[in-house]
Amino acid sequence: MGHLEHKSAAPKSVKCAVITVSDSRTPDTDDSGKILIKLLESGSHKIVHYSLVKDDEDKIRAAVEALKETGEVQVLVINGGTGLSSRDRTPEAVLPLMNKEIEGFGELFRYLSYLDVGSPALLSRARAGVVGSMVTFLLPGSPKAAGLAMEKLILPEISHLVFEVTR
Repeated sequence: MGHLEHKSAAPKSVKCAVITVSDSRTPDTDDSGKILIKLLESGSHKIVHYSLVKDDEDKIRAAVEALKETGEVQVLVINGGTGLSSRDRTPEAVLPLMNKEIEGFGELFRYLSYLDVGSPALLSRARAGVVGSMVTFLLPGSPKAAGLAMEKLILPEISHLVFEVTR
């Protein structure tokens, strides 16, 4: 089976969760979270969980582990905490939970960001991988970055990724 056959056999809709990592955002001011949810729903995917988690490594890890344990979430998108400041701890919290990393995601995201914003793209620590059986994305907290990752990388492959992880 080639990638086109895999894509055609993939589920048309997947169950998704969105976590925003931030010390300052609220559900009303979480523009990135709103964009992620809107784009996922526009792709016919179902949002089964949304939450805000403080920039705290233990809290981030606990939130991811709780979603993993439910077995309900097929795709988890986390935005925020992927920069270089001392409070940015999302990769440190989530990478140890990944049984597989999707290295190409971060590489492609930084390339697309570079085309858009230039050299500041190198500051991103965006990543993707699999936690249990959840395809998991770690995105920057900016609305523009969230939209870029969704439109160019995640939405075109989301069903294919779920198919691959579950076969």
